[in-house]
Amino acid sequence: MTKSALTLAAMEKLLKKAGAQRVSEGAKHTLREVVEEIADGIAQKATKIAQHTGRKTVKGKDIKLAVK
Repeated sequence: MTKSALTLAAMEKLLKKAGAQRVSEGAKHTLREVVEEIADGIAQKATKIAQHTGRKTVKGKDIKLAVK
C-alpha cells in the first residue's frame, strides 16, 4: 500500500464542510481514493503542458488549463 498525500482528517473536513453531519471511515477512504485519482490526472496533464512550453516548472496556469 502506498502512502497517501491526503489525510483522512482532510477528507472528513471536506465532507463536513459540504454538510455531512457524520462521516464513516469508508467514506473518508473512498473520497481520498477518488480525489487522488482526479488530482493525478490533472497533475499529469499540467506537467505535459509545462513541458510543451519548454518549462520544467509547473505553474498555476498549467493546472487551470489541465482542468479545462
